[in-house]
Amino acid sequence: MAKRTTFQTKFRLWIYAGDEKLLGPGRVEIMERIHRTGSIQKAALEMGMSYRQAWKMVTEINERAGQPYVEKHLGGKGGGGAIVTEAGLKAIAEFNRMEQRIRERIEAEFKKTSFADHR
Repeated sequence: MAKRTTFQTKFRLWIYAGDEKLLGPGRVEIMERIHRTGSIQKAALEMGMSYRQAWKMVTEINERAGQPYVEKHLGGKGGGGAIVTEAGLKAIAEFNRMEQRIRERIEAEFKKTSFADHR
């Protein structure tokens, strides 16, 4: 007898500014890590990406949002760092809430289908 395959749903939410990606799971994650570590470099290392790639992502987010979501502070006596602004924290929270509500709705709809019987 053949092994029964389990079906599941997956999705990725993206928020666009015009035709360009503003926020998605990776961009929200980098901002969350910057907020936690206070550093673009540390956040990038945690995600396995280069500082250059992370900085490019942050620059695109800030430009496309029309306001800074992440602010970089230059080095000096106390060293540099980065912070996620209030607007950035609000965007993270709203993205995560919306993603959770959509996930719950997709799961509820999925349970109504014959695909759900394959769990």
